Amino acid sequence: MATNIPYIELANGVMIPQVGLGVFRMNDDEVLNSVKWAVESGYRHIDTASFYDNEEAVGKAIKETGIDRKYLFITTKVWNNVRGYDETVAQFNSSLQKLGLDYLDLYLIHWPAPGFEENWRAMEDLYKAGKIRAIGVSNFKAHHIEQLMKTATITPMVDQIETHPYLQENDLHEYLQEKNIAHESWSPLGGGINKVVDDPVIKQIASDHQKTPAQVILRWHIQRGEIIIPKSTHESRIKENIDLFDFHFDLSPEEMSQISKLDSDKRVGADPDDQDFLEHSTTYTNQNNAK
Repeated sequence: MATNIPYIELANGVMIPQVGLGVFRMNDDEVLNSVKWAVESGYRHIDTASFYDNEEAVGKAIKETGIDRKYLFITTKVWNNVRGYDETVAQFNSSLQKLGLDYLDLYLIHWPAPGFEENWRAMEDLYKAGKIRAIGVSNFKAHHIEQLMKTATITPMVDQIETHPYLQENDLHEYLQEKNIAHESWSPLGGGINKVVDDPVIKQIASDHQKTPAQVILRWHIQRGEIIIPKSTHESRIKENIDLFDFHFDLSPEEMSQISKLDSDKRVGADPDDQDFLEHSTTYTNQNNAK
């Protein structure tokens, strides 16, 4: 099934599908089903991480779809327990092996834990060697990027950050635009804690468009020019999450303004400036807090 998911051009000319499937907190069986349903529905962009401990399942799922590798955009990330140049190269090779791939489309530093400059130095060399098509960061605020650029020779092409109507990150959004760094949103629906989908403003707009609240939120991201990676383990929602590009489904400036007023600095995940979290995160390897 072909879809009309648009692509965004990164600073180096690489094209990334604007909607992908996130697989955070999915077990192997959920990954196998979700990736299969996603590819059948027209997704070509899968986002995982070594921290998720499901790279092997993603690799198996990709293989089982039978789709040609060149049509897929695969992202993974280096976790905070990995610090140092050689360690980053080793982690990259491990991820590549688990995914069953011979190159990555996008490799990200997962969080700005201390020592990320050495991660980046290794990633620059892997990029120059043709092992990665694009490199970037995740959960970096502007000051983290500024710190990185004191030693970096390549500007990150992507910053993947928590963004949704309750945490709009407008200043960072503007900074990324100025630096020609693509803004990628994780938890674009606000996660299970904040329940953005239950907001009366969102529900009214959804009713007006005969769309779901989730589709309205995702459409808001699209019109802001963001890349989104909504997670779902349900086939119907996986399909729903890319049904955003009907010729008649466009949020008006007034509707975009209504949603902009919902910004309330409510996080689902950790604050990238939380030093205690960053320090502790270097002591475990995956989402199950395994050492």
